[in-house]
Amino acid sequence: MSLAIRDELPADAAAIDAVTRAAFAQAPHTSHTEQHIVNALRRAGALTISLVAALDDAVVGHVAVSPVSISDGAAGWYGLGPISVLPAHQRRGIGASLMHAALAALRPRAASGCVLLGDPDYYRRFGFRATADLVLPGAPPGYFLAVPLDDSAPHGIVTYHPAFGATR
Repeated sequence: MSLAIRDELPADAAAIDAVTRAAFAQAPHTSHTEQHIVNALRRAGALTISLVAALDDAVVGHVAVSPVSISDGAAGWYGLGPISVLPAHQRRGIGASLMHAALAALRPRAASGCVLLGDPDYYRRFGFRATADLVLPGAPPGYFLAVPLDDSAPHGIVTYHPAFGATR
């Protein structure tokens, strides 16, 4: 089987929805709205990066990246997530491949950095670290992570696109 990481195509929307639902179905810390967030970001034209992982043309993973705002006015920051891999294909490096591809796709966009909410033990290997300088209200301490992609050092409250409030 051959893994390909590629840009989302319009025909992938239903598969991305199914992958996202399945990936988060048994997750312990989720609101089970991830698929709604991806769909709302797509409808709003706010998916800066939307990559799929395909095994022999079947979509088995997806990652979304969208702009965030920071209260100090820092520009060029993005939020990564949700990231999803079908449970039957997890722990095979597909998520890591999606992460590397998403971060690589940000660089030519002159991105200043990327944030996410997730397990620090997993995301640390991609350069993400918790920082007191960037705050996501309500996030558990140590789970809101950032990776700078240039020498900027923003300080403030991070706000995701309104699509992150989607519930259907």
